[in-house]
Amino acid sequence: MTKLYTTLSAIQADIQQGATSVVELVEMYLHNIKTHEHLNAFNEVFGDEALEQAHTIDHKIKQGTAGRLAGMVLSIKDNICYKGHQVTASSKILDGFVSIFSSTVVERLLAQDAIIIGRCNSDEFAMGGANETSYFGPVKNFADNTRVPGGSSGGCAVAVQAGMCHAAIGTDTGGSIRQPAAFCGSVGLKPTYGRVSRYGLIAYASSFDQAGPFANSVEDAALLLEIIAGADERDATAADVPVPAYSQDLQTTGKKRIAYITETLESDGVDPEIKTLQRLYIDKLKQDGHVVEPVSFDLMEYVVPTYYILTTAEASSNLARFDGVHYGYRSRNATDLESTYKKSRSEGFGKEVKRRIMLGTFVLSAGYYDAYYAKAQRVRRMIRDKTNEILQNYDFILIPTSPTPAFPLGEKITDPTVRYLADIFTVQASLAGIPAISLPVGNNSAGLPLGLQLLTKSFAEAQLLQFSKYFLELSKN
Repeated sequence: MTKLYTTLSAIQADIQQGATSVVELVEMYLHNIKTHEHLNAFNEVFGDEALEQAHTIDHKIKQGTAGRLAGMVLSIKDNICYKGHQVTASSKILDGFVSIFSSTVVERLLAQDAIIIGRCNSDEFAMGGANETSYFGPVKNFADNTRVPGGSSGGCAVAVQAGMCHAAIGTDTGGSIRQPAAFCGSVGLKPTYGRVSRYGLIAYASSFDQAGPFANSVEDAALLLEIIAGADERDATAADVPVPAYSQDLQTTGKKRIAYITETLESDGVDPEIKTLQRLYIDKLKQDGHVVEPVSFDLMEYVVPTYYILTTAEASSNLARFDGVHYGYRSRNATDLESTYKKSRSEGFGKEVKRRIMLGTFVLSAGYYDAYYAKAQRVRRMIRDKTNEILQNYDFILIPTSPTPAFPLGEKITDPTVRYLADIFTVQASLAGIPAISLPVGNNSAGLPLGLQLLTKSFAEAQLLQFSKYFLELSKN
């Protein structure tokens, strides 16, 4: 059996030496997918296609014409379009829908000879933080099958965690890459808003959504970002900013200034072992000569309500297109146009998606727009300005990724307020539009993975990745 690798460079070295092949890698991952089928990480596996591509890429490697991602076997979240393949956003309303085009992210991955082995389960329309709202059932954490993997990109996180693929591409609206990365023990990167094209991503909240990688190493996260990032004429929100060669320069230089938010260490809602871990890293950074200082973020109590007002408003608009008329699920009980809309949407959407559509419609409605939506936009600006003010004085902000480790399946599904508060440390970067990365820094006393998060200035992913590599090396000391 081919071994599991931490980095693509190790895979490619072994391929060159004849120790393995892309075909053998794909066969191993397909075996692992079958073995761990009970985790429910995949909505569909592209087994025969992946093997066919593997044969082609092995030939290209021998010819010396292979792309930079040759040997990389990926999964993608089931809200990323891949031409000729189903894309459902883990929702009944899109069950069986086949995409007629590929997202820019998929095009760029395939152009460099990555193999996409399947599409991963997620919270329905990326709405959830536990991967329990999927029409196809919950995903289970590989570390403890009674616990959630995090969400909404939980299937991607578990696929990487359990060795069912080498890396994965998810989407992050308010923590949907970073939180499952923390719960499953991988590197999870949310780029700056606009760093990666959103063309071909099924939208949840258009001013927040960003695609990004799950990986077992900072090196691979850097390489994947390097491949998928950059301007795109098909997406006006994709920034026309040069993309550095992230993977070519991962050495950090000089001593850094790092802020940690005092509220994260003072809150009773933060797990004691996570607080202990954060203090441990603060001490390690200080001992290594960095300036690490506390700062207060007095807007912390407003980040979750602001995020949910704005994202539900955008979701109510984005999901209007799923109407039972153009494509996707159509109710058999409909008798006319109005009942087609009502019944198709009420039967096709799950409970959490309907809750967020209704909340979003309410905050945008006449009489409430100024009280909720307009006010939330002003608070978002305040949160962004306050975050950027901190980053004018510091290189990075260090905070937990999540206030708790992975929680038991079903524990928070009945109380939306409790569930939404699990996002308290991830939504700050999303509201500010800045890059953030969750780094695996060990397990708690129960053996559950824990993550810490680094935030930095817009489009400063190069510095973030460099320091992240150093940060993980620091954890070994």
